[in-house]
Amino acid sequence: MLNWNAIIKYANHGNPTPPKRVEKTPEEWSKLLTEEEFRITRLKGTERAHSSDMCSFFEPGKYACKCCNTPLFDSSEKFESGTGWPSFTQPVAIENVAYIKDVTFGMVRVEITCNICDSHLGHVFPDGPAPSGLRYCTNAVSLVKTENI
Repeated sequence: MLNWNAIIKYANHGNPTPPKRVEKTPEEWSKLLTEEEFRITRLKGTERAHSSDMCSFFEPGKYACKCCNTPLFDSSEKFESGTGWPSFTQPVAIENVAYIKDVTFGMVRVEITCNICDSHLGHVFPDGPAPSGLRYCTNAVSLVKTENI
Protein backbone atom coordinates (compact mmCIF):
# COMPACT_ATOMS: atom_id res chain seq x y z
CA MET A 1 0.00 0.00 0.00
CA LEU A 2 1.32 3.42 -0.95
CA ASN A 3 1.62 6.14 1.67
CA TRP A 4 2.63 9.82 1.57
CA ASN A 5 6.35 9.08 2.10
CA ALA A 6 6.35 6.78 -0.95
CA ILE A 7 4.57 9.45 -3.03
CA ILE A 8 7.16 12.09 -2.08
CA LYS A 9 9.98 9.66 -2.89
CA TYR A 10 8.55 9.05 -6.37
CA ALA A 11 7.99 12.78 -6.96
CA ASN A 12 11.57 13.62 -5.95
CA HIS A 13 13.52 10.63 -7.26
CA GLY A 14 11.61 9.16 -10.22
CA ASN A 15 8.59 7.00 -10.90
CA PRO A 16 8.11 3.26 -11.32
CA THR A 17 8.86 1.92 -14.78
CA PRO A 18 5.59 1.73 -16.74
CA PRO A 19 4.63 -1.64 -18.25
CA LYS A 20 4.30 0.03 -21.67
CA ARG A 21 4.22 3.48 -23.27
CA VAL A 22 1.62 5.17 -25.48
CA GLU A 23 2.94 8.25 -27.23
CA LYS A 24 1.13 10.48 -29.69
CA THR A 25 1.66 13.98 -31.03
CA PRO A 26 -0.58 16.80 -29.79
CA GLU A 27 -2.29 16.70 -33.18
CA GLU A 28 -3.03 12.98 -32.83
CA TRP A 29 -4.43 13.48 -29.31
CA SER A 30 -6.59 16.40 -30.45
CA LYS A 31 -8.24 14.16 -33.05
CA LEU A 32 -9.12 11.56 -30.38
CA LEU A 33 -10.31 13.88 -27.59
CA THR A 34 -12.90 16.59 -27.20
CA GLU A 35 -11.61 20.13 -26.68
CA GLU A 36 -12.28 19.87 -22.92
CA GLU A 37 -10.65 16.43 -22.64
CA PHE A 38 -7.59 17.72 -24.49
CA ARG A 39 -7.36 20.83 -22.30
CA ILE A 40 -7.45 18.79 -19.11
CA THR A 41 -5.48 15.67 -20.05
CA ARG A 42 -2.84 17.10 -22.37
CA LEU A 43 -2.57 20.73 -21.16
CA LYS A 44 -2.85 20.01 -17.40
CA GLY A 45 -6.19 21.74 -16.98
CA THR A 46 -8.71 21.33 -14.17
CA GLU A 47 -12.44 20.85 -14.53
CA ARG A 48 -14.83 22.84 -12.34
CA ALA A 49 -15.57 21.24 -8.99
CA HIS A 50 -18.91 19.37 -8.93
CA SER A 51 -19.12 19.47 -12.75
CA SER A 52 -19.37 15.67 -13.10
CA ASP A 53 -21.80 13.09 -11.77
CA MET A 54 -18.82 10.72 -11.45
CA CYS A 55 -18.26 11.99 -7.89
CA SER A 56 -21.46 10.34 -6.71
CA PHE A 57 -21.09 7.02 -8.58
CA PHE A 58 -19.87 4.17 -6.40
CA GLU A 59 -20.96 1.15 -8.44
CA PRO A 60 -18.38 -1.66 -8.78
CA GLY A 61 -15.93 -1.24 -11.60
CA LYS A 62 -12.65 0.27 -12.64
CA TYR A 63 -11.65 3.71 -13.82
CA ALA A 64 -9.26 3.87 -16.75
CA CYS A 65 -7.26 6.63 -18.40
CA LYS A 66 -9.41 8.49 -20.92
CA CYS A 67 -6.48 8.71 -23.32
CA CYS A 68 -5.01 5.19 -23.34
CA ASN A 69 -7.57 3.04 -21.44
CA THR A 70 -4.99 1.92 -18.84
CA PRO A 71 -6.65 0.82 -15.58
CA LEU A 72 -5.92 3.43 -12.92
CA PHE A 73 -8.37 3.14 -10.03
CA ASP A 74 -10.91 0.68 -8.64
CA SER A 75 -14.29 1.67 -7.22
CA SER A 76 -13.40 -0.17 -3.99
CA GLU A 77 -10.82 2.59 -3.33
CA LYS A 78 -13.22 5.45 -4.20
CA PHE A 79 -14.61 7.67 -1.45
CA GLU A 80 -16.68 10.83 -1.04
CA SER A 81 -14.15 13.56 -0.29
CA GLY A 82 -16.58 16.48 -0.52
CA THR A 83 -14.18 18.29 -2.86
CA GLY A 84 -16.24 18.01 -6.04
CA TRP A 85 -13.79 15.70 -7.82
CA PRO A 86 -13.67 11.88 -7.85
CA SER A 87 -11.30 10.74 -5.10
CA PHE A 88 -9.48 7.46 -4.52
CA THR A 89 -7.11 6.14 -1.84
CA GLN A 90 -4.86 3.94 -4.05
CA PRO A 91 -4.17 3.22 -7.71
CA VAL A 92 -4.94 -0.20 -9.22
CA ALA A 93 -1.23 -0.73 -9.94
CA ILE A 94 1.69 1.30 -8.60
CA GLU A 95 3.38 1.42 -12.01
CA ASN A 96 0.32 2.93 -13.77
CA VAL A 97 0.46 6.33 -12.03
CA ALA A 98 3.34 8.84 -12.10
CA TYR A 99 4.04 11.54 -9.50
CA ILE A 100 5.43 14.95 -10.42
CA LYS A 101 6.37 17.76 -8.07
CA ASP A 102 4.13 20.71 -9.01
CA VAL A 103 5.12 24.20 -7.86
CA THR A 104 2.64 26.18 -10.00
CA PHE A 105 0.34 28.87 -8.61
CA GLY A 106 2.60 29.47 -5.59
CA MET A 107 1.86 26.04 -4.10
CA VAL A 108 3.82 22.83 -3.68
CA ARG A 109 1.70 19.84 -4.71
CA VAL A 110 2.13 16.43 -6.30
CA GLU A 111 0.57 16.08 -9.74
CA ILE A 112 -0.61 12.65 -10.81
CA THR A 113 -0.39 11.53 -14.43
CA CYS A 114 -0.97 8.31 -16.30
CA ASN A 115 2.46 6.68 -16.35
CA ILE A 116 1.66 5.10 -19.72
CA CYS A 117 0.63 8.16 -21.80
CA ASP A 118 1.41 11.16 -19.52
CA SER A 119 -2.25 12.21 -19.32
CA HIS A 120 -2.84 14.73 -16.52
CA LEU A 121 -5.17 13.18 -13.93
CA GLY A 122 -5.11 15.63 -11.02
CA HIS A 123 -3.18 15.74 -7.75
CA VAL A 124 -2.60 13.53 -4.72
CA PHE A 125 -2.81 14.86 -1.16
CA PRO A 126 -2.02 13.44 2.31
CA ASP A 127 -5.50 14.16 3.71
CA GLY A 128 -7.37 10.99 2.71
CA PRO A 129 -8.89 8.31 4.92
CA ALA A 130 -6.98 5.57 6.76
CA PRO A 131 -5.16 3.36 6.24
CA SER A 132 -3.20 5.07 3.41
CA GLY A 133 -4.12 8.66 4.26
CA LEU A 134 -4.02 9.46 0.53
CA ARG A 135 -6.54 11.35 -1.58
CA TYR A 136 -6.06 10.98 -5.33
CA CYS A 137 -8.11 13.98 -6.47
CA THR A 138 -8.86 13.34 -10.14
CA ASN A 139 -10.54 15.15 -12.97
CA ALA A 140 -13.54 13.05 -14.06
CA VAL A 141 -12.80 14.09 -17.65
CA SER A 142 -9.46 12.25 -17.36
CA LEU A 143 -11.20 8.97 -16.53
CA VAL A 144 -13.55 6.52 -18.17
CA LYS A 145 -15.52 4.08 -16.02
CA THR A 146 -15.51 0.52 -17.21
CA GLU A 147 -16.31 -2.84 -15.71
CA ASN A 148 -14.32 -5.02 -18.09
CA ILE A 149 -10.69 -4.06 -17.54
